[in-house]
Amino acid sequence: MTQLHLPLKFLAHGAQPDVREPWLLVLMHGVGSNEQDLFGLARMMPPQFNVLSLRAPYVLSPDAYAWFEFQILPDGERRIDEEQERESRFLVGEMIASAGKQLGVPPERVVVGGFSQGGIMALSLLLTKPESVRAAMVWHSRLLSQVLPHVAAPEAFEGKALWVSHGSADNVIPPSAAQATREFARTLPVALSGADFPGAHEIRPAELQATLAWLQSLSAPTSS
Repeated sequence: MTQLHLPLKFLAHGAQPDVREPWLLVLMHGVGSNEQDLFGLARMMPPQFNVLSLRAPYVLSPDAYAWFEFQILPDGERRIDEEQERESRFLVGEMIASAGKQLGVPPERVVVGGFSQGGIMALSLLLTKPESVRAAMVWHSRLLSQVLPHVAAPEAFEGKALWVSHGSADNVIPPSAAQATREFARTLPVALSGADFPGAHEIRPAELQATLAWLQSLSAPTSS
């Protein structure tokens, strides 16, 4: 894999060298974790994918990072640091563009994904800059109300895809958050996939296998 120079720290796993039209999958961890968290999944991804696992820019404690900080209010609502979220979203967008150029992967072969807060970032990037990616892969996340005013025009989502999966017993982000994301996605011409799976705030084998099948179908030569 090409030696990459990017604005965020990351771990990389290259596509198989004989792949003629490689893809790029960018993974983002949840709050309080780091780039090691999802990198263990990289070798399971379809062989046509270069995989980058990013480290979020805001330090919470040693080896624990966030894309943005937030408070949980007495009524259960989350108040996010909107400036941090915007800055992280900008950085991820810049990183994807730079990595794509360095690897020779155009936006139509880029998938951005993540778990929990990382999935929030992936969803927000697809909604605000759909021209920069082909699809978003969203695990156990939610749609930020702060992003809604900045969603691109509906026609910009033609040909785009979105995976939304969640745990039916998720006690960190409720399954209703995934349902709200799906309901919003259905207002756009985006190919929506995914489901709720048994489990809590974790990626269990059945959910992972379904996600991998989606990635494989998305990146099959006939759909590129």
